[in-house]
Parts: sequence; structure tokens; C-alpha cells
Amino acid sequence: MGEVRDRLRIVEERIGRAAVRSGRKADDIELVVVTKTVETARIREVLEAGGGNIGENRVQEALAKYEEINSHPPAAGLPRWHMIGHLQRNKVGKALKIFDLIHSLDSLSLAGEINKEAGARGRSMDILVEVNVSGEESKFGLRTGEVKDFLINLSGLNNLRILGLMTMAPFTDDPEQARPYFRKLRQLSEELKSLRLSKVEMSYLSMGMSQDFEVAIEEGANMVRIGSAIFGPREKS
Repeated sequence: MGEVRDRLRIVEERIGRAAVRSGRKADDIELVVVTKTVETARIREVLEAGGGNIGENRVQEALAKYEEINSHPPAAGLPRWHMIGHLQRNKVGKALKIFDLIHSLDSLSLAGEINKEAGARGRSMDILVEVNVSGEESKFGLRTGEVKDFLINLSGLNNLRILGLMTMAPFTDDPEQARPYFRKLRQLSEELKSLRLSKVEMSYLSMGMSQDFEVAIEEGANMVRIGSAIFGPREKS
């Protein structure tokens, strides 16, 4: 049972060192613990060790875990839930029952559906816009040149709060190869922030996973999504 806690501590220490290298403190970086395919008992171990952010890729899987954890709240308190996978429009209603922050907004149709469902619930939904910095066809997200106009087109959706950007770098054995993609997202974030668009904040840069999170932090990430470095290799699903 202690293995997950030990791995979590090691990851937190690595985050802290990377933060210092980027001129910041460990507390400036939010760790989202990715729990796709991870059973609830192991998630509870992370929560009891101080992990406060849970990231899930699939709404249905997240809903089952959410209900189980909420029915027996951990002593350390309930986590914030992050939707980090691709969100289908027909799952938005269920997603808004669970998630505090959606990382993967990538279309106006999805934005409209989230806005409608959030309004029906009398809430404002916190959102990150997903950007496909690498241009890979296999990845979701807007191309960098599309983001400005996309954000302008969201101006009439009053139940959304755009808090920043998210990206996934290409998978590679060498984290240094991911650095240019993280740098490009940071530069885009700075450009968008300078425009002072209505209802748009650039508070978060969600980038970096188990294989490259230290480089992402060095390039400006303040939210990293880490699973296998904490739980070990993920089961196939």
C-alpha cells in the first residue's frame, strides 16, 4: 500500500525541483493525478497522502468512482475532479455532475452544449481550451492559429469561464524533444493574455505528463497530469 505514496512523494519532489529551475516554487504547480483504469482503493491512497486533484479520461468510469468516493469521503477531504480526455457532446450532462474543470474544449458545438447544461444547473463551468500544438492528426484540439478566433466566438457563452490552455506533446523517449511544443503553448498563452479578451483568463497551462512533466514545468506549465509515474504502467483498456 505504501508504494503509491512513495511514488507520489518522488513525483512531488521532482515537481519542486523543476519549479525552482523555472524560477517558481513547488506550490505554484498543481498536480493532477491521472486515475484512468485505477481502482478506487488506490485512488483513496493518493487522496489520503494529500493528492487533491483527480484526472479522468472517460465520463462513465469517472462517474462510478466519483459516487463511490463521495459516499465514503476520505479523511483528507474530497478532491477536485478534472476531465482530461476528449468529451463527447452527449456526455456533457453527466460530466457536469462530476467535474470541476474540463481541460479539453475543442469545438464551438461542444462549447455550446456545455454552456447550455451549465446554465440549466445554474453554474459557471471552468474550462481549458485544448490546443493541438504538434498538428498531429491523431490528437484532438485546435491548431494554434485557430485559438484566437475561437475564443472570440465564445464571448456570448455566459456560463463558461475560460481559464487557460491544455496540450499534449508528441510521445517520445526523449523529453527534450517535447520542449518546443510546450514553449509554443506558453508563447500562445502570453499572446492571448495580452489581447485582454472578455471572459478569458490565461491562468493555467496544463501540459506535461509522466514522461515529460519536468520539461513542461521548465517551459511554464503550472498544471501537470501524471498517472503512470505514480501508479506504475497502466493496464490496457
